[in-house]
Amino acid sequence: MSFEYVIVALGFFAFCGGLIDAAVGGGGLVQVPALLHALPQHSLATVFGTNKLAVLLGNISSISGYLRRINIVWTLMLPTMISAFVFSFLGALSVSLIPKALMEYAVFVLLIAMAIHTFVRKDFGQHQGNLQHGRREILLGIFFGALLGFYDGVFGPGSGSILLFVFVRFFGFDFLNASASAKLINLGTFSAALLFFAPSGNVLWLAGGIVGLCNIAGSLTGVFLALRYGSGFIRIFFLILLLFLIGRMGLSLFF
Repeated sequence: MSFEYVIVALGFFAFCGGLIDAAVGGGGLVQVPALLHALPQHSLATVFGTNKLAVLLGNISSISGYLRRINIVWTLMLPTMISAFVFSFLGALSVSLIPKALMEYAVFVLLIAMAIHTFVRKDFGQHQGNLQHGRREILLGIFFGALLGFYDGVFGPGSGSILLFVFVRFFGFDFLNASASAKLINLGTFSAALLFFAPSGNVLWLAGGIVGLCNIAGSLTGVFLALRYGSGFIRIFFLILLLFLIGRMGLSLFF
């Protein structure tokens, strides 16, 4: 496999991953397999660390795109983001202690429930509700930040999509605002993971930078599409991604 082919292939999948991640989350399910295929000589930890650098760069670019158009509920997002950051780092530290198979089955069932709920309720996430951000909502945000941050540190696939669902279901966001808010939480989880991988030398900075640039291009495209076509587009894209996640995890679990 030539170096030029590897770079072009990685660039393409990083662009697609960035686009998906910016709109509905879950881009890692495109980008990580591409990195595993392109970097077979490196350990799993190095592939994950390199991916975290790339998705962090893409995530920062998508956040900057959303911030110009979306009003973020900072009183809710900041404590949720801090909670996710702390527990993502703890999750990375605990990765060898958690039965990964058990977590895979739990997430598989959760994804099916999310898909059914989103499909049955046609108005789900189409309109922004009356957003509350009092003590109850902040505590709930800290709880979900800790739960999903820990999950992202231990396992990770689909965490951005689950966050998007949580913001719509429990906080009354529409899909557009939920997508922007999920990016902020992922900023915390990706940063924490990178702080875990980088000191141990498990980041390929050059490869991660190149993949990150393509991820940025995809992220900006994803933000443009989300802002241009709104919550209806994101809902359809979200359902398609959930079906892809369910199919992919189902094949890995049962076949």
